[in-house]
This record gives sequence, structure tokens and C-alpha cells, in this order.
Amino acid sequence: MEVREYDRLFIGGEWTAAHSGRVIESIDPATEAVWAEVAEADEHDIDRAVAAARAAMTGPWASMPPAQRGALLLRLAELLRRDADRLAEIESRDNGKPIRDTRGEMLRAADWFTFFAGAADKIRGAEVPVGAQAHAYTRRQPVGVVGAILPWNSPISLASWKLAPALAAGNAVVLKPAELTPVSALELAKLVAEAGFPAGVVNIVPGYGGVAGAALAAHPDVDKITFTGEHRTAQKIMASAAGTLKRISFECGGKSPYLVFADADLDRALTVAVHSAFRSTGQSCSLASRVFVQRPVYEEFATRLAERAARIRVGLPLDPKTHIGPHTSAEQLAKTRSYIDYGRDAGFRLLCGGGRPDGFERGYFIEPTVFADVDNTSRLAQEEVFGPVLSVLPFDTEDDAVAMANDTRYGLVGGLWTSDVARAHRVAARIETGLVSVNTFRPILPALPYGGFKMSGIGRENGLEVLDDYTETKAVYVDLSTMEPADPFRD
Repeated sequence: MEVREYDRLFIGGEWTAAHSGRVIESIDPATEAVWAEVAEADEHDIDRAVAAARAAMTGPWASMPPAQRGALLLRLAELLRRDADRLAEIESRDNGKPIRDTRGEMLRAADWFTFFAGAADKIRGAEVPVGAQAHAYTRRQPVGVVGAILPWNSPISLASWKLAPALAAGNAVVLKPAELTPVSALELAKLVAEAGFPAGVVNIVPGYGGVAGAALAAHPDVDKITFTGEHRTAQKIMASAAGTLKRISFECGGKSPYLVFADADLDRALTVAVHSAFRSTGQSCSLASRVFVQRPVYEEFATRLAERAARIRVGLPLDPKTHIGPHTSAEQLAKTRSYIDYGRDAGFRLLCGGGRPDGFERGYFIEPTVFADVDNTSRLAQEEVFGPVLSVLPFDTEDDAVAMANDTRYGLVGGLWTSDVARAHRVAARIETGLVSVNTFRPILPALPYGGFKMSGIGRENGLEVLDDYTETKAVYVDLSTMEPADPFRD
């Protein structure tokens, strides 16, 4: 099989060789073979990228009218839609996600750029009433140079979550994709160049987290870091960023509760529960990995849920019939297997899955797995598996359900199913997550703020609220008085 070569980084609007001369090998998760080689950025390349971004903040980008920034974002959205099929195939080969999912993600990424294109010329300050003798107001100005560090599970989607608002607000960006999935970000760089963004506004530098990522987090000329990924990495970034008091925003892990009350529409709840637990091979921090079911319907729901999970088609990423593909890496597959072994050893009831699907001698594949009667204090219920492993737990009362849902260090997404409108609002207010959905699960929209409580993160992605994280507020006070100022030192 031919190996694709990406031997350049995208810095300052140009394709340039990496300082190290080394490459990152991208592994096809379905075959375990190298399918692409990407230039590996190191700290020297991060220095160059940050310098290019800093220069862009004093160049044409700095004086560009906001509506023109929006027009560039719209053009990038158009290019993403044009190349959606090609980019989807690349991303499926890079991270193993089914083509039916990655194509949708390309189109949704375009929606993010479209949404924030419309926001670019609507970022404004406000007049501050201080009386007739002065005029006071606020300005919203770009933070400056933004370092964006991506995870490997949804590279283009999460690149759009960070690039679109940062650029709409007038910042320049140095983006580091995950070393496991670097290819699609470089393809995105080609579209950035084609769209006509000024040199240095977007720089894309694949590299290892411990080298390129660490250099970006500590760089004194980076004004803000935005990171999506595991909370232990976020803690290291936070410590590193403290040296220069950088702004930070993190979207980290989750152990999302999904509450099913006895009065719920069980058929609809089942459909959504299965999809929300197993899409992306469970490799998402916002999926419903803990399903709490009220005891009168617990056995029925758990049995039917396992039956549906067993029908999920595990297959090759480029097969349009595939429901879920392989894990992205051998390391992640091993982690998932360790949790399945733990569940068995702990005596939890294995309802389906747990093994390698038939017909796959190679690739990082695992069956969708459902455990029932899981102890909510156990590792299986408390730790993020990041694989297709679902825990089902019974509850008796509303108070029990809320207490169990909140008994975790995470707080990203929660959901509940009920036909009682009062209960829906009551429980939604009590669940300690940044997003709560009722009679559905995890709607992700560019207009809807998204982020976590507790160890699930700091700040928000999406919504107009995210623009606060990419701008500084400056207060301006103009004295209008014609009187001589008082002289406190006159005497």
C-alpha cells in the first residue's frame, strides 16, 4: 500500500520543512499499517509558528474589517463542503471512524465556520453611564495569539470549534493536531490558504504533545491555550501556562449520566441510549456511558438495550454500512479491554459483547459491550473508558437518581427521559453538568454553549459566549469636562 507523504508544516502561510527532519507515522486503525507520514514539529517549529502568528497580529489581519474576516470564514466553510467527501475518507483512515460519521462531521465543521462568520462583525462593547462630564465605554479586542491543541477522536470537528470563534474575534492561531491523527489538519491548512487568509493567521504544526504541545503551552508569546482532551494533560498545560498567566480553556473528560424514569417513552429512550453510548466506538467524552434506569422498568430496559447493542455493525471505516469502526490506537483498545476484564472480575452482569468481533484478524476492533448491575462507586462507573463499554445501573427515587448521577468527578453532559414536565426541569437544574438534555441526548450546535463542570473543564466552546474567551475587554474613559482639574497637591 502506498504511503502518503506530508513532508511540510504550514507556518506563516508557507509550506516549510520541519526542523527535526523526523516524521510521524499515522497508523490505519483498521489494518494496523502505516498509511501516511507527516513532518514532526518540535520546539523550534513552535517558535517559528508563534512568531508568524504574532507578526500577523500587526499586519493586514489586524486592520481587516470584521465583515471581511467573516467573508473569509464563509469561504472556508464553502471549501469544506466542496471537499467533504475527500476529507471524510482521509479522517476515517486516520482515526478509524466510519465514513458515514466523518462525512457528517465535515459538513458540521462547515456549519461552525458559517455561524461564526456571522458573529465576526457583531462583537461589540457597550457604553458605560458615568454622567454628563465623561464618556466611558468598553471595547472587545482580540486576545492575540491562540495555541489550539486538538484530540484525536474528531480532528476536523474540534479544529472548527477552536478556529472559527478565534478567527471571528480577530486572533491568530497556532494549531497542533494530535500525533495519532495529524493528516486531516494539514488538508485543512490547504483550504485555509485557498480561502485567502493572510499569512500567519493560521499555522498548523503536527507534533508530539510532550514536545510541540508542551512548547506551545509554555511559550511566552502565546496569549491563550485552548485544549480538548484528557484532564491529566490539561493539568500539565495549566501548570505550564501559569508561568505567563495565559488564558486557558479546557474541554476534558466525562462520565455522562443518562437517567431513564419509569414514565419515559422507552422505545425512543432505547434508540437514543444505544446511539449515545456507542457512536464513535465510544471514543467521545460526551457520550452516555452510565445509564440509570428506574427499577420498575430496569430489567426490561437493560435487556432490550443489550439486544440493540448486539445488532450494531462493527466494520471497516470506509464501508458505508459500518455503524462503528475500530479504536483509533492499539493503546486505546488495550485500555478498553482492561476495563472489560475489570467488569468481569468485579462480577458485574455482562449482557453482551466483551470480545473481538468475528472476521477481523487485524485492526483495533472490539464488540459493543454492556454491563448491568454495576456498582456506581466502581472504576467502571467512575472512570472514563473511552471505548464502547456501557454501564447500566438501577435507581428507585428521583433523589437517588440525581445523587448517583452527580457522584463523579466529571460534569460534562447529562440527560434524562421522562414524560413529567415538572420533573424534567427539576432534575435538569440539579444535574451537575454543563449540558443537560431532556428526552434526547447531547445536542451539539454552534449556537449552544458546551463545556463542563468539575474536572470536565474550564470555559465554554460554542455559542456566542465562547467569544468572551477569545477577546479582552478594554475600558475607555474620556473626560468631557471643561473645568480645570482639582489639584490635590496645591497646598
